[in-house]
Amino acid sequence: MSPVGDASWRLDALCAETDPEAFFPEKGGSTRDAKRVCSGCAVRAECLEFALANDERFGIWGGLSERERRRLRLQQRSGRISA
Repeated sequence: MSPVGDASWRLDALCAETDPEAFFPEKGGSTRDAKRVCSGCAVRAECLEFALANDERFGIWGGLSERERRRLRLQQRSGRISA
């Protein structure tokens, strides 16, 4: 796994080739297009790991919305799933 500060995985991220606005929709906006891009991305796991480690509060990271990442963090803390 990459160190928390190492973002070299971004060079292989599909989102780098996509309109960034898709990954930061307006409140209540659709996340479908961003999640579709993430679903085919080779560095999705690294992206999600980065977002969780850096407490990213906005946007789609690793295929998850901020709400979904918050839920995942709570599950990890409560021990329901392993990190």
